Amino acid sequence: TLQWETLGRQFVEYEQMAPFLIPEEQQRRLLDFLPFFLKAWEQSAGVIVFPNIQLLASEVSKLLTKEIKRNLNGKPAEEARLALEQLLQQKGEAEDGRLLLKSVYLLSQTDLRTMCNIIGSGLPAALMQCLYLFFTFPLKKTSDDGEKSEDDTQTQEMLVKIMLNMYREEQGVEELLAADKLQSLIIATASLWDQCSHSWKVPTGRVLRAISKAQTKTSIVYLQAADCIKIAIQNLFKLADTIPACDVCEAASILLCFVKDSYPISSALLTDFENNDGYQLLLKILLRCEGLHHNEGDHYLDEILDMLTCLTTCGKNELKVSGNIVHPQLPHFDFERTRSSGMTVKNLQAFQVLQSIFQKSNDQHLCGRILEAIGTIWAWDTVNFFLLEWTLQPINQFTDIIHFKPHPVQVQFFRLVESIVLDLSYVPHEILKKVQYLIKENIVPFCTLTALQCLLSMTKKDLLFSDIFRDSGLLGLLLALLRKQAKILRKSAGTHLPGLEEGTEKELNAVMLKMVAALTVGSVRNTVVLKDYGMVPYIKIFLDDECYRSATLSILEQLSVINYEEYMSIIIGALCSSTQGELNLKLDLLKSLLRILESPKSHSAFRTCSGFNGLLSLLSDMEGALRDPPSGLWATVGQNCILELVFYTLQGITAALHLDPVNSNFFQRNGLFEKMAEDLGSLGCFWTQGEWQMPLSLEKTRTFGEFLDAAFCSSEPFPMWLKNCIWILNFLDHMVKGTLHLESYFKERKPEVGEVSRDDQEGPQAQEEHPVAFQRPANKLPASAHRLWGNPEEKWEMGDCAIVHPGAVCVMVRLLPKLYKEGHSQLSQEIQCAVVDHIQSLVKSEKSRQVMCGSGLLSTIITSCQDAFRNESHPLHLRLTRVFEKLASQAIEPDVLR
Repeated sequence: TLQWETLGRQFVEYEQMAPFLIPEEQQRRLLDFLPFFLKAWEQSAGVIVFPNIQLLASEVSKLLTKEIKRNLNGKPAEEARLALEQLLQQKGEAEDGRLLLKSVYLLSQTDLRTMCNIIGSGLPAALMQCLYLFFTFPLKKTSDDGEKSEDDTQTQEMLVKIMLNMYREEQGVEELLAADKLQSLIIATASLWDQCSHSWKVPTGRVLRAISKAQTKTSIVYLQAADCIKIAIQNLFKLADTIPACDVCEAASILLCFVKDSYPISSALLTDFENNDGYQLLLKILLRCEGLHHNEGDHYLDEILDMLTCLTTCGKNELKVSGNIVHPQLPHFDFERTRSSGMTVKNLQAFQVLQSIFQKSNDQHLCGRILEAIGTIWAWDTVNFFLLEWTLQPINQFTDIIHFKPHPVQVQFFRLVESIVLDLSYVPHEILKKVQYLIKENIVPFCTLTALQCLLSMTKKDLLFSDIFRDSGLLGLLLALLRKQAKILRKSAGTHLPGLEEGTEKELNAVMLKMVAALTVGSVRNTVVLKDYGMVPYIKIFLDDECYRSATLSILEQLSVINYEEYMSIIIGALCSSTQGELNLKLDLLKSLLRILESPKSHSAFRTCSGFNGLLSLLSDMEGALRDPPSGLWATVGQNCILELVFYTLQGITAALHLDPVNSNFFQRNGLFEKMAEDLGSLGCFWTQGEWQMPLSLEKTRTFGEFLDAAFCSSEPFPMWLKNCIWILNFLDHMVKGTLHLESYFKERKPEVGEVSRDDQEGPQAQEEHPVAFQRPANKLPASAHRLWGNPEEKWEMGDCAIVHPGAVCVMVRLLPKLYKEGHSQLSQEIQCAVVDHIQSLVKSEKSRQVMCGSGLLSTIITSCQDAFRNESHPLHLRLTRVFEKLASQAIEPDVLR
């Protein structure tokens, strides 16, 4: 503060003495003062506390302006340029000029009032003359260039910063016009870009862009009177043929800035631009940018495209067009509501440049940027889509040539088309017809694929498209193409034909199936069309390939809406004909079956199409699958996949029995519960080696819930066979309660084209894995396990769940003696006791006793007990028979009473 106070007093003394000093002495005193001022500034971290700062700025700026004019006066351009450089460098006699420049540089960063004083000194015009000379007349290289380079850079930075600070103010732009060099510099950038000083190209561009943003009516009149735009365009036409495309882009972007930035004030420069073939110039320049290396000139190319996009909204009058809205349209579309007061297209000439570039160029970056520009214009105001499509029809015309463009451009284009529906809620019927024709011709498979994916997204938006694409013939076209592909697949079954079903072609088949699936979902009429085309036998063929299966099953599920029997015969037939190793196929078929069985109307068709026998045959085919260690084919399959198949098979049976007395009676009357017990018992984890003896005393007993917790949550080692047995008993327990079809333990997986199948990923090491419901942190059950088993802390013996399917109790009883493994006698007896206790808990509720007594199965269950335990004195036999004999005494069943 003391230092600034001292400087303040010194400057006051200077002010008082100045009127009495000759100019040379006045200048010398000011120059002597400046080093102290700069030193104080440096020592105060850039904070200036100087009361007379505006006057100081004015004095220093006037002196710098005077020195510049003195060095320029009467000298040829190149000599004047050299004199300026010497003035502003730090060495030699010109050190004073450097001192003045640095002082003005610091003062220009203070406040607006100080800046106004600098501007009023005449410095804006003087520095414009400097910039013109530095840009236009490059110095010849000398031996000491290396020594000067750092000083040159600092000088350049200070000069440019001063000019940017001055010219961003309208007053600064008005003042620089006095030098009559602005139009000269603009024209020079358009004519001497290849001959100018390379180090001054970027700084000159920065300064001119700052001036452009601060244009005034006076500056616009000045540029128009000098024919600046006209001359610059003429020069750029010549440059466009001689210098690299990235350089001409850089030069043209400066001119275009003045045209665009001036428009809010006056349309004069835009009119000059249009009247002198400015748009043709831009088209020529932009088309020259084809094939530029990545990032080479991208910035200036993008800048031109951005400004050209802005020019599309520059016009005196709103476009008045009327188009015919073709129906049907989406329910919430209302054209009147799309009108707004936003940025609407008024300049079709500017847009025609963008349109022509896309039509004439196949450059990926250039075409991609044009599509981005169109998307931006639509985003400004939704009515712009209609204004353009009802006049120039860009998207309509682009559809005819899109297959010639690079793949990324095709993807970007169809996303734009998709946005018409998804974002504008408009159905562009004419465009869709052309897209459909593109699919029909299939000139470029990738383009066909991308187009079809676009239509698929639209179809998923609204059911209206199911009618539109049926009436347009697209559904029929897809069915004909799929029929052809199905025949090829059928002929190639079991053989590999080179190139068949590879890459894009395979993806195309998959998307065609997805499209047909989307068109049939919720549309009985489209499903009838599919059936009338005789497509059902051909659609079935696609089931064998995992990448087609999801869409194929979706189509068949829609078929069930009009004919449950046909669907059931296809699915059950496919299940029964599937090979032992086709686990994925079986799982996908079962999941589809479960979705259809949610409808009670499907249960009868399931029964009449041998659905129960078909699902039980799946269990029969898995004989020995859970043996430890596994052998044969099962050695290559993870046991979690086998358990998953068991789970979904039992889920399917439970779903078909749910609230269906006819199916339940059929299943029971035909002894299918007994068949189920036999098939489950042969899976390999249950004991099948004949009679065995067990110890009759146990040191400790655990409940079934505690067994679950110990098997999957604790560090206690449990053998694989027991874990698998617990899983199966878990499934049966929920089948007893009628809730198995509502459970979910396994993550869904839908392979896409190119993915490795689940079977291929799993090998012998997967045998140690378990269903994902139990992949959890140690000592903590997941929510899904709690939902199934209940919290382990709660007592299982509460018996609050009613029995729905008594036959499943019979299955559990038949499996009881098979809960055994040599070398695990103690553990085997303990788990058996736990299961018996659990069965006892199930029949404790009044509702469960009523179900059991009215089921007609008590005699079967008691017989099952006798068959399971040949020794009637066996403690487990006694415990079970005691329970069921008590129930039998309440039942009116002759067989049971006998």
